[in-house]
Amino acid sequence: MFEQHRDTLEKALSAIAGRGYWSAYPESPSPRVYGEGAAERGKEAFESYLGKPFPLDQPGTGTWIGAERSPFGIELGVTYPEPVVEDLIGAAKAAMPAWRDAGPGTRALVCVEIVNRINHHSFELANAVQHTTGQAFVMAFQAGGPHAQDRALEAVAYGYAAMTSSAEVAHWEKPGKGEPLVMDKRFTVVPRGVALVIGCNTFPTWNAYPGLFASLVTGNPVIVKPHPRAVLPLAITVRIARDVLAEAGFDPALVSLAAEEGQGLAKTLATHPDVRIVDFTGSTEFGDWLEQNARQALVHTEKAGVNTVVIDSTGSWRGMLGNLAFSLSLYSGQMCTAPQNILVPAGGIDTDEGHKSFDEVASGLAAAVGTLLGDDARAVELTGAIVNPDVLGRVETAPSLGDVVLPSRAIQHPSFPDAVVRTPAIVRVDPSAADVYGREHFGPISFVIPTSSTEESLEVLRRTIKARGALTASAYSTSPEVLDQAERAALDAGVNLSCNLTGGIFVNQSAAFSDYHGTGANPAATASLTDPGYVAGRFHVVQSRRPA
Repeated sequence: MFEQHRDTLEKALSAIAGRGYWSAYPESPSPRVYGEGAAERGKEAFESYLGKPFPLDQPGTGTWIGAERSPFGIELGVTYPEPVVEDLIGAAKAAMPAWRDAGPGTRALVCVEIVNRINHHSFELANAVQHTTGQAFVMAFQAGGPHAQDRALEAVAYGYAAMTSSAEVAHWEKPGKGEPLVMDKRFTVVPRGVALVIGCNTFPTWNAYPGLFASLVTGNPVIVKPHPRAVLPLAITVRIARDVLAEAGFDPALVSLAAEEGQGLAKTLATHPDVRIVDFTGSTEFGDWLEQNARQALVHTEKAGVNTVVIDSTGSWRGMLGNLAFSLSLYSGQMCTAPQNILVPAGGIDTDEGHKSFDEVASGLAAAVGTLLGDDARAVELTGAIVNPDVLGRVETAPSLGDVVLPSRAIQHPSFPDAVVRTPAIVRVDPSAADVYGREHFGPISFVIPTSSTEESLEVLRRTIKARGALTASAYSTSPEVLDQAERAALDAGVNLSCNLTGGIFVNQSAAFSDYHGTGANPAATASLTDPGYVAGRFHVVQSRRPA
């Protein structure tokens, strides 16, 4: 069952070392890739869950709960077993010794089989992601399916590499005057303990899979606590993981679901003395709370940030505007990597189409967004729907933050009349309005900010990201010296930088096995998805020795 995955694991290990392009799971939803009828079967599987209890063989209180509502307006009505915290944790702890004793190789191959099995359910998951997050279908398929699966496999590879970086046994012999001292030593990877993954509303699989699989491969049982508005994608994931674990001869309690309708369960679980690892994606406020209060656990958080663009000059005026317009519009800016602050010298910039004033840069960007989203039927396949009322509220109050360059407009979705769809708003604010642009406005809201110079723009980048964090930064310049300065500013701020993106690569997208997501070097995240530091604290090495 699992030997077939050795080659996949070896390729993943090579990919994390080489950092070149590699993907285990095709991102195209074409029937030529996934087979004729795969899309239809996936949609049917998704629809089979609606309006009934989710088929999960997991004990609970006997009460079935659920509060999901599709941002596209369709009724979901899926319910899940209400968990008993002590039962979940007790079962997880009981399952851990056999999983620990299986060793790194077996755990890694079982995890690869889980990811492979998840891949076979990609269309089912795409529908679940679409109707819990508001992503358009193609994005839900790619980001919620193969891209998330690649990140899962990447975490498995990093975990396996960390666990196997030294020998499991050693014959130790120290020369002496007489007989040498001889010992046999054994080094065993010991899991840290029960792990908790707290899911987010916008990217339930993409953000949860790294923590889930990094903990699982290193020997830790995992409790998955989804966001109340996005349970179904992770419930499907948990069900698949439990099936594979059982087939492999392990206790399925190694992975369990902790669903809730409201708020509060995450705090209860995160501060439980037996929970030793917490992975969280979401608001800065709750991420800070976890870091301060879940003191018994290793806590990894990905929080809010102020993603920044510095424009100095460009060799492709239209390419730059088109690239930025796409980045602002994709999933209505409801991405932790979407750009927010666009810093432009007040005196304008040089381009391949002549000098452009600040106002021309702002109006050009507004026009590019307008052109990109001019056809409503095509626009909704890029913007998706607004995920929750908080985002909608921020969009509606955006005009009060400064001078509106591009107002947000409502779009009627041709397939889902009850969907809430909004195009991006662009607002001009002064450099002195740090109280406005110095905090995250999650959603389709961005700011164009006139600075005295590119040097000031880079200083604003440093200052805001050091204070509030960011997951992405980008710079546009035809000057190698300016690009070097931008790179130094990014190093100072501890943020990943993209330069002169004018084509099919966008700042708010990252590729598994090559791009790092987050750095851990600024307040937006405690670690990178994924790097050695992300997995290393999830296990210990315990040795035993005896005379040979």
